[in-house]
Amino acid sequence: MNDNPASALSRAASAAEPSATFGAADLPAQPRILLIDDEPRLLSALHELLRDRGFELVTAKSGAEALAQLSARRFDLVLLDLRLPDMSGHEIMDFINEREIDADVIVMSGDVGIEAAIGALKRGAYDYLRKPYSREEMLKTVGNALQQRSLAMANERIASQLENSEKLYRYLVDSSPDIIYTLNHEGRFTFINDRAFQLLGFAREDLIGQHYTILVHDEDLERARYAFNERRVDERASRNVELRLKCHARAGQNRAFNTTLMTISLNSMGMHVPDHDVKKLEFYGTYGVARDITDRKRAEEVISYQAYHDILTDLPNRILFKDRLGLAIIQAKRKLTELAVMFIDLDRFKLVNDTLGHVKGDELLQQVALRLKLCLRDGDTLARQGGDEFTIVLPELAGRGEAKAIAEKFLTCLHLPFDLDGHQVHVSASIGIAIYPGDGESIDELLRHADIAMYQVKALGKNGHSFYHNSMLDVSHQKIALEQSLRKALEQNELEMYYQPQIDVITGRIIGAEGLMRWNHPQRGVLSANEFLPFAEDNGLMLPISDWMLDALCRDMLVWNENGGEAIRLSLNLSPQYLDRGDFFEKMRGALQRYGISPAQIEVEITENICIRNPQYAIEQLNKLCQLGVSVAIDDFGTGYSSLSYLHRFPIHTIKIDQSFVKEIHDEQGHYPVILAIISIARGLGLHLIAEGVETEVQARYLKSNGCLTMQGYLFHHPISLASFLEVLREQEVQLAACQAMPQAKRA
Repeated sequence: MNDNPASALSRAASAAEPSATFGAADLPAQPRILLIDDEPRLLSALHELLRDRGFELVTAKSGAEALAQLSARRFDLVLLDLRLPDMSGHEIMDFINEREIDADVIVMSGDVGIEAAIGALKRGAYDYLRKPYSREEMLKTVGNALQQRSLAMANERIASQLENSEKLYRYLVDSSPDIIYTLNHEGRFTFINDRAFQLLGFAREDLIGQHYTILVHDEDLERARYAFNERRVDERASRNVELRLKCHARAGQNRAFNTTLMTISLNSMGMHVPDHDVKKLEFYGTYGVARDITDRKRAEEVISYQAYHDILTDLPNRILFKDRLGLAIIQAKRKLTELAVMFIDLDRFKLVNDTLGHVKGDELLQQVALRLKLCLRDGDTLARQGGDEFTIVLPELAGRGEAKAIAEKFLTCLHLPFDLDGHQVHVSASIGIAIYPGDGESIDELLRHADIAMYQVKALGKNGHSFYHNSMLDVSHQKIALEQSLRKALEQNELEMYYQPQIDVITGRIIGAEGLMRWNHPQRGVLSANEFLPFAEDNGLMLPISDWMLDALCRDMLVWNENGGEAIRLSLNLSPQYLDRGDFFEKMRGALQRYGISPAQIEVEITENICIRNPQYAIEQLNKLCQLGVSVAIDDFGTGYSSLSYLHRFPIHTIKIDQSFVKEIHDEQGHYPVILAIISIARGLGLHLIAEGVETEVQARYLKSNGCLTMQGYLFHHPISLASFLEVLREQEVQLAACQAMPQAKRA
């Protein structure tokens, strides 16, 4: 069973081929493998990959099922997904270790964090594969695991026969997965097993009689001498030490790594024999075992690297960035020089992420990182803070002009479009700059001030850069004050719903209205939604504000109904954050029941981007609303990621033509293809159509002549308070009654 090098390499190579059939003499005729994954499609694909390769395959879709299988049967190998519905893969590994189940574990995980990998390795996982893995990688890993298991089983089987057979002892030594050797008192090899040839490429005859330093890497010689000299102390001297061993030139192609060095964990103890007077022991030599831990060291290096780098962009993460910034500050303080810290936030990235999806968003971040790196000097550090935010430290700055030039290079390099699988995407950046020591002398202070400067650029229109100034602190404090005031506005009933009527241009009657929020600010007067809702979106206030808006809309509808008004439909603009919340439907149903409002009187307005964020979830939520009786409208149609397929898939009743298209109408006899296309789409799908932002008679006549018969805008009404809205509705009823009475008076 002692494979020669050629056959061992052949078997290892065949393990990497998709058509390989695994197995080893010391394993059962059909090694039994347990496949654990809660994703049926992935489990089926893994089963198909390993089928017909000489294995007995057993599957488990949950942790409980896996534990039952492990308790009932013996397995040679377990392929384990870390994320299961009822327990984690780490718990299953704990179960295996506690019960001393003899099975190797290969962990499969899509988790990008390092904690999962560290946890798996600590629990004794043979290997850790990150999803998605390649077929070749999986096949090779399974083959290597079974091959190593075969060697381990061979060692165990032979160990039981050592007492009776010197031949078996010799075989065990030569078949060991470790290098076993002895040195004489001068440190020269007196014995070494065949594993040295398999791992290092050195034949036994090449090493016998040679000093051990022939194998030790030059940089580790001092540590090796210290470890081997300690062996002379007494018979109990034993020590573990990690050394790098040189490989023979002929082993370079045979080893799994590309380096000519090998890292080992070396355990050795002194061998002593009695001298002639039998009163003391004489040092005779050293017995040692060298275990190949190259793969483990590489895994540790990968984990260490990932702990300080962003996996997506391969840039330093915030931990490594702060470390380098700290070193740069120490150096600048010593040399009395300046340095710059930049905070970069991409403009419009959220729109790309929401419309094209997170995969394309990740590709965009990778391309942005590559462009930014090309603009840096040697010694500069670019890091990803998270999301679409990047930070940069520019040490040994010649002056502000140098920082300004680099910031302008960033903006210029981002100006060119990005190609995301055929989608031409444009993004810009807002860059804030803080200079050490004038703008701060600590890491946190510099980052905070660069962040404040970046938000100043955002407030002034984005796509630019700005140096920090103390006056910006006042703006930052104003934002904090605005957040506090907005929270108080909810508590002190300063918010109010205004309504902009929607007109049937054939009859001139109000058939509905769009609910628009206003803030009766104690100092600044009435503020429109555009002045505070974007801030609420960014500061976690959109959910409580949306709760208030839903309640206020139903409350106002109740007032209208109690005054005997004709049933009209009020529309509510729905924030994407509000739809994403799992209890939105229950909130809507509860409000309608609480105020006794008919669902047919409520229409929810969504933007096209809601349809892109999580289409299936959005469909489920909107279908629930439709089943309740609430209708759905797409607001600002044509300005987002429009797709006719969404109009078919989503339960939509109304399309609203965005005011940006309506504003383009300047000639009643003109040709405006976008508007005509939207009208045609609505007519073809049988959807209700509303034009927003109608301000001129020319616009109204053009829309009416081409088939859009419901409009809202300043031409008809501005957004008005509930009291004013009710008064307008009453005046309409009076006028309608008067018009109906006139023909009767003429007949009398």
